[in-house]
Amino acid sequence: MKIDNVKAIVFDTFGTISDWRSSIAAEGARIAAQKGIADFDSDTFARAWRAGYRPGMARVISGERGWTPVDVIHRERLDEIIPDFGLDMLNEDERVHLNEAWHRINPWVDSIPGLLRLKKNHLIAPLSNGSLVLLSSMAKRAGIPWDFVFSSDMHQAYKRDPKVYQNAIALLGYEPHQVMMGAAHNDDLEAARAEGMRTAYINRPTEYGVDQSKDFEATSDWDIIADSVEGVADAMEC
Repeated sequence: MKIDNVKAIVFDTFGTISDWRSSIAAEGARIAAQKGIADFDSDTFARAWRAGYRPGMARVISGERGWTPVDVIHRERLDEIIPDFGLDMLNEDERVHLNEAWHRINPWVDSIPGLLRLKKNHLIAPLSNGSLVLLSSMAKRAGIPWDFVFSSDMHQAYKRDPKVYQNAIALLGYEPHQVMMGAAHNDDLEAARAEGMRTAYINRPTEYGVDQSKDFEATSDWDIIADSVEGVADAMEC
């Protein structure tokens, strides 16, 4: 099928549209400065917090744990790591505010210009493991021009569960090949392709910083391979 048949493009958000690492590092540095912590390693803090994301979801995906929103997974990991960074003095209100840093992460500089171009001819939305409120808050704050939001709590499942992609296709009411998945993660695109979706790889080789161990480049013949969301718009002739 030609990609000019695509009617909707859905995107991974953490790492693909948004730069979670520098955003979370900045939030950590800000509260550390308020608490007078001079030697706070903000990048290590951000990476340590993110390191609990996949293991937390894995327990849900495996069925070991019932449906658990990502905000809860983020909070459990935060409580686990803050003693290691000298932040165990944070009270409940401060922990809640810091946990909501994931609602305030900033997009990569190419994301909004690229999405605005794609929006002219396609429906665009996140297909993300974030919660509905998280994704909506992020978009509202940063001006991300989604037409609507597909969140994990809508599906009661996390990617790479086939149900996430199947539900998105069903809710759109399109044929699978009329929906494209955009992601910086090859395994996300593999899961989308398995459900008949078109695929766009957006390279983000600095997403994890020194912890990056994969996704330095496309590992398959995705329909589009680009270095930015604007590159996807170029390929879609938007």
